[in-house]
Amino acid sequence: MYASREDIGYDFGDDSKVGSKPIKPNPNIDGGWAWMIVLSSFLVHILIMGSQMALGILNMEWLEEFNQSRGLTAWVSSLSMGITLIVGPFIGLFISMCGCRMTAIIGGILNALGWILSAYASNVHYLFLTFGVTAGIGSGMVYLPAVVMVGQYFQKRRALAQGLSTTGTGFGAFLMTALLKYLCTEFGWRNAMFIQGAISLNLCVCGALMRPLSPKDLREKYVVRSDSEENQAKALSHSTETVKSNGEEPEKKEEAANEEVLGSVQHIETGGKSGSGRSMYGLRLFKTVSQLTVTVRKGFALWYSSYFGAASLFTNRVFVAFIIWALFAYSSFVIPFIHLPEIVKQYNLSRQDNVFPLTSIIAIVHIFGKVILGIISDLPCISTWNVFLMSNFTLVTCILTLPLMQTYIGLAVVCALIGFSSGYFSLMPVVTEDLVGTKHLANAYGIIICANGISALFGPPFAGWIYDITQKYDFSFYIAGLLYMVGIVFLLIQPCIQKKEPRGKSTEEAQV
Repeated sequence: MYASREDIGYDFGDDSKVGSKPIKPNPNIDGGWAWMIVLSSFLVHILIMGSQMALGILNMEWLEEFNQSRGLTAWVSSLSMGITLIVGPFIGLFISMCGCRMTAIIGGILNALGWILSAYASNVHYLFLTFGVTAGIGSGMVYLPAVVMVGQYFQKRRALAQGLSTTGTGFGAFLMTALLKYLCTEFGWRNAMFIQGAISLNLCVCGALMRPLSPKDLREKYVVRSDSEENQAKALSHSTETVKSNGEEPEKKEEAANEEVLGSVQHIETGGKSGSGRSMYGLRLFKTVSQLTVTVRKGFALWYSSYFGAASLFTNRVFVAFIIWALFAYSSFVIPFIHLPEIVKQYNLSRQDNVFPLTSIIAIVHIFGKVILGIISDLPCISTWNVFLMSNFTLVTCILTLPLMQTYIGLAVVCALIGFSSGYFSLMPVVTEDLVGTKHLANAYGIIICANGISALFGPPFAGWIYDITQKYDFSFYIAGLLYMVGIVFLLIQPCIQKKEPRGKSTEEAQV
């Protein structure tokens, strides 16, 4: 069942550029400032994902305040969570142009603004715009850089680092639930949202910690490689050269043209110094605008080529299968959080659930699952891809089994397994980077979380619609589990097809 990087896809990044002489790696890779990046990402997960998992507190306040239907009011939370993930591909464009640090700082301001404006809501539709859209987009602008930066700073311990940073979701679910409940009780929900907006400004601090690596550091990250990785790079050299010839040469030409433009501006500025009466301010402003234009053009070119160019991510069929899997996977994790309280009520298990809620069991074990699965995946003899697949099989089995459990003990065991196996979320950036390389990680992971956002946006309402028809939640879990299984099948069959394709053909011929 082992699947190497060669088996699961080819790399779009610079991983194939293996130097003959070892270069001393940057001390910040797998250490040093890298752990500050982990801390920053951990706090981002607390403030964003943890807050979204605690929105049930505010949802009850909104129901009482606006007296709207549960379905309509629930869309506020659903929009916020869904848009946070759906905007991923477009946030990749911001990262290409502005970098992770600036994108995260702008997103922190936007997220705080959404919380603060929501404190003055007069109806649910106002919350759709301020909280669902504004705060959701701001959350997405911080969340994606937090994941991408961890992938850039770690090589040997990527899975562990991602696991540690994403445990902030579980901690945040506890902390933010308690905080929002206290603030709503003491100050009312409007003041609670205003205070939460002020707390969310700490996202700007987290963004400021995301110090970018230089291009030289990113190259050095992959220079020291094992013999097996070198052999894989040689096996993939033909497809990599095809992508490089189609994608990198135009970039070099564009860079030369951009340097020529800036050189002409500098020449004008030099001439302006010798001329009397010329406004140097205007020349400097023109130079700044020119540099900004060059940056935007380069960022957009990289973003566009990743999706539609010769080096398009969609030419990697394993990555396309990964997207299909993501469309079905996330809803299977979200649906239990939304509908378990109602299931407990139907089974007359409210007394036991009040002592130790089933959703809390999922959240607690989820924290340990991310860390443990990350440690296991970083072992030299273990394939991250295999750990990822086994976790998915366990989770889909739990989803299909959950409707059969009608006792608190049985439900608690299944929920614990759901929490542990869903720890594979920390492996998603690692698997994505193995598929497409570091260079395209931001855009690729943006697509994956966009698919997850669609799943989170429509999964719970679909489950509720099935309940309205059948008056049972059983079929909701069965259908979600079967769709999830379809996604897993795509992940299994595509690596086999990719492995059987002739290596001597070009990438385009192999796809026909």
